[in-house]
Amino acid sequence: MTHTSTSSWYFGWNIVAAATILTLLTVGMRLGIGPLFLPMAEDLGFSRSLLASIVAIGMLCYGLAMPLAGWLVGRIGTRHVLLLGTAILMASTLWAINTRSASGIFWSFGVWMSVGAAFTSPVALTSVISRWFNRRRGMALFFLSTGSMAGIAVMTPALGWALQYFSWQHTLLGFAAIFALITIPTALLVVRDNAPANADAPLPLANGAPAVPRVAPLADLSVWQSMRSTTFWKITFGLFACGFSMNLMGTHCMPMLQDHGFDATTSALGIGLIGLVAIPSTMVLGRMADKVERRKLLSVIYGVRGLGFIGLLVVGSAWQLYGVAAVGGVVWAGSIALSSAILADVYGVRKVGVLYGWAYLGHQVGAMISAWLGGWGYETHHTHWVAFGAAALLLVLAAGVAWTLRRAPTPMVGSSN
Repeated sequence: MTHTSTSSWYFGWNIVAAATILTLLTVGMRLGIGPLFLPMAEDLGFSRSLLASIVAIGMLCYGLAMPLAGWLVGRIGTRHVLLLGTAILMASTLWAINTRSASGIFWSFGVWMSVGAAFTSPVALTSVISRWFNRRRGMALFFLSTGSMAGIAVMTPALGWALQYFSWQHTLLGFAAIFALITIPTALLVVRDNAPANADAPLPLANGAPAVPRVAPLADLSVWQSMRSTTFWKITFGLFACGFSMNLMGTHCMPMLQDHGFDATTSALGIGLIGLVAIPSTMVLGRMADKVERRKLLSVIYGVRGLGFIGLLVVGSAWQLYGVAAVGGVVWAGSIALSSAILADVYGVRKVGVLYGWAYLGHQVGAMISAWLGGWGYETHHTHWVAFGAAALLLVLAAGVAWTLRRAPTPMVGSSN
């Protein structure tokens, strides 16, 4: 049953579960490519800066495809966008494992695989979840962050393990096959764009008073007007800092830890621990997101995360690494979920897919810059402080900006007419 009831299961949670699994695979692969980085560079004969530049362009393409994914969801529906993205990802993977030239890796692994991932990313799924949830939108969207963190926790050590026994080509092909086997049935059988009229709005009060849903204060603005507003650009800056830091972590943290004397297994486990701790943390943060001011929670997440990047640079033992990873994992999730929830609260669910797609472009511009800066900074200055210090500074600034965000309306549970 799809209506809200005290005794029946709300179908929207099935969509959330499916979206979380897809996010685990998509984001986990985009942000968990650290184990693939050195094996690919060594096998192909690429320098770190060359492969980092390809990854950087891929991050930009991933971001540029986000608004297109959001627009296509509105035109042809979430299901068809997911299937199209899966087809693109499969085709680009087959291309990537059968080429050895820089141009071939650029177009396959860098460009087209990123487009396929964008079409199956949280941006393609945020709109449908926002339609199905109003009162518990923060919690529902936080599950996408759970998927992202589970992706880091699962994909980083899984890829590291697979690469001990298989080539990077076979590892990449295995991931694509698993992705298709999960995504295609999910898109066909679970994802539904048509939500109930009142979504998960609270039931009427005992006195018969109707439930009053959350009202978006800037819902009447056009997409262009919304994109010119201060709130949109503050969210975009925060996502820029988020993308810079998360992709730096996924692409360069494992090489950085190995350069600092940690072995591959310890490095992978340390990074994976961040995602592992973030999984239960998102459950708590998700509940808080519907009860406290989202802008303040977002500010705290950015600030503590910035301190964590400094910690990763100075750790000297495995236990110090695991300690910093555990603390950082508590606040590693949530920035993307809170950003998309605030956009839906302020501008309405009708525009959230497109607006989130454009705001997420800022995330991927940050990811592109960090992918390049991580390789260039190390090869030029022989230190990781350039990129990781920049990430810490950006996150602290994002914390301050988030604190000044427009107050989003809270859902009302009833009216005393």
